[in-house]
Amino acid sequence: MTDTDKHTAENVSLDPIIPIDFTPNEVKKSNFSYQFRWFHIIVGVFLIFSSVAGWFVLTAKSVSVEVDPITAEIEISGGWNIKLGQRYLIRAGSYPITLRNEGYHDTQTQLIVGSEAAQSHPFVMRKLPGVVSIIASNVEGARVQIDGVDVGTTPLIDIPVEPGDHQLSLSLDRYLEHNETISIEGREVRQDFEASLQPGWATVSFTTSPAGAELLVDGELLGVTPINAEILQGNRDVTLKLAGHKAWQEDFDIFAGEDFAVPQVELEPADGLVFIRSNPSAASVTIGGEFQGLTPLEVALAPNQNHELTFFKNGYHSRKSTVRTGPNEEREVNVSLDPVLANVTIISEPADAELYVNNELRGLANQTLELMAVAQQIEVRRDGYVPYTTEFTSRPGLDQVIRVALKSLEQARLEEIEPVITTVAGQNLKLFYPGAFTMGASRREAGRRPNENLRDINLERPFYVSYLEVTNAEFRLFDPEHTSGTIQGVTLNNEAQPVVRITWNQAALYCNWLSEQEGLPLFYQAEGEEVVGSNPDATGYRLPTEAEWAWIARTDGGGETLKYPWGQNLMPPENAGNFADETAQAYLGEILFGYNDGYFATAPVGTFSPNYHEIFDMAGNVAEWVHDFYGSAGSIGTETDPLGPELGEFHVIRGSSWAHGNVTEMRLSFRDFGVEPRDDVGFRIARYLE
Repeated sequence: MTDTDKHTAENVSLDPIIPIDFTPNEVKKSNFSYQFRWFHIIVGVFLIFSSVAGWFVLTAKSVSVEVDPITAEIEISGGWNIKLGQRYLIRAGSYPITLRNEGYHDTQTQLIVGSEAAQSHPFVMRKLPGVVSIIASNVEGARVQIDGVDVGTTPLIDIPVEPGDHQLSLSLDRYLEHNETISIEGREVRQDFEASLQPGWATVSFTTSPAGAELLVDGELLGVTPINAEILQGNRDVTLKLAGHKAWQEDFDIFAGEDFAVPQVELEPADGLVFIRSNPSAASVTIGGEFQGLTPLEVALAPNQNHELTFFKNGYHSRKSTVRTGPNEEREVNVSLDPVLANVTIISEPADAELYVNNELRGLANQTLELMAVAQQIEVRRDGYVPYTTEFTSRPGLDQVIRVALKSLEQARLEEIEPVITTVAGQNLKLFYPGAFTMGASRREAGRRPNENLRDINLERPFYVSYLEVTNAEFRLFDPEHTSGTIQGVTLNNEAQPVVRITWNQAALYCNWLSEQEGLPLFYQAEGEEVVGSNPDATGYRLPTEAEWAWIARTDGGGETLKYPWGQNLMPPENAGNFADETAQAYLGEILFGYNDGYFATAPVGTFSPNYHEIFDMAGNVAEWVHDFYGSAGSIGTETDPLGPELGEFHVIRGSSWAHGNVTEMRLSFRDFGVEPRDDVGFRIARYLE
């Protein structure tokens, strides 16, 4: 501490402390006093405005609005925008914008401001139309087209035309069309266009001897000679006509403005006019040996001369005539021709048929009549018979006979029926007209089974049946995935082998598929993949009925009923069929000893000899599904075209197969049944004729 500090401390400590009176305030008061003034509002508003302005500046985009023309007035609505020189500060968004400029359409559109900090938006204003006047200096009333659109006739004053290049066209009858390209400034600028139309004709002079001929150009009368005619340019047909004289005609190529004179035309005296008729009409006419046409005919002939006319027509004698005319004279020639006749005898069976010649009834067909020596239609008719029609030409001097034997409608119908038809799969079916026979076997027949009762059958409906059993190749057209498999390592699946291992249902569906391919009515009624019934009236493909199968297999055309395919006794002769033979001895229990057909299992269809009806494999190879349900059958009178029981669990299988070799199965009356597919059961197809 310094001396001064010490002295000061001493002095302080020596001063006396004098108390004073103190009275505390009952209410505590603030020492700060505030009074509101007007400038406070100004400061507050300024601060708010500054904040908003700052926010706007920070969020606004720099936008350049480029307008063609650059003198356009720009008005942006719908939000804040600040113009800084050639740019605007404006926030992102869509704003109505109006553009105005003298000479242009006002433009109202949207200014779309994006998120870019700096951006440009170009606008092009559409000019107002120009004010155009168009005149033709040398004519009035010319048709004016602009770009192919009619706008009126000249003179046209102050018409609006959109700016740009346009094709101007002026046209007036008899003047060449004027075309030019005009450029319109627009913006209500006035523009005048003037054109001079050039004449579209040439002046052509005509003189004739004698004078006074009518001048026709393209058929239009322009006057009489001598004449200076204004003829429009182009290729023109010019005719000069004077009564009593031949018309003069010529084509001219006329070029506008190229006048010329035609040398004097000497008109020749007119021909005489002859109108020629004949009875009958359509006769050929020659005049002076030159063919002129068929009657009726109008010809012009040189006057003051004799002309020889000759008439010809098939079936008539020719005839000559002579005619003479004066100048411009009209004459008529009428000639009747005599027919050339010959006798023709008609002999018809039946005798009461009617005869028509050229569709005209001439009575009963059996008669002799005179016919012209010309081709004529001969027809013989009778109810219930097919009409006979022929073209016939009689020959004079010859005895001619037409013999006719009419066919009945039924006979003609039967003759039109095809005896063999071919399916779309290439299978051939033969037509049969069956009859009455007896199915089944006598109780005394060796090997007979109880289900082979004798039945009297009458087959009245003609039917087709296939020569061969359905092959693997044919079935795979319907079901490409099918396989007939193998047995003991031997294939059953070659193309030409009969299809096996199929159910009756699959065989029936194959028949329906074949009918569909040819547009035939379906025989079998199916729900999905299941056959539920049949339509006996349908002519579509089907399986043979058991009765049809038995008739084809057992009848021999001589009234005998066969026991075996080859006759009445075992053993089968060589090439009789594919049966259980010595090649299958190790696999099958019963075989035909001493018989070898060369095949262990199925053989290609048609390998062995056919039966009496030329049908193959009715025995051997594979047994066959037939149409009928399996059921008990007995003789209850004569059955006509039987289809078997209406319902059943199993279907009938007929015929022996490669797996059969005993006396029971080899017989043609053998009946089997089943529901499951087998490797020795296939099928063939059939259909009714009608």
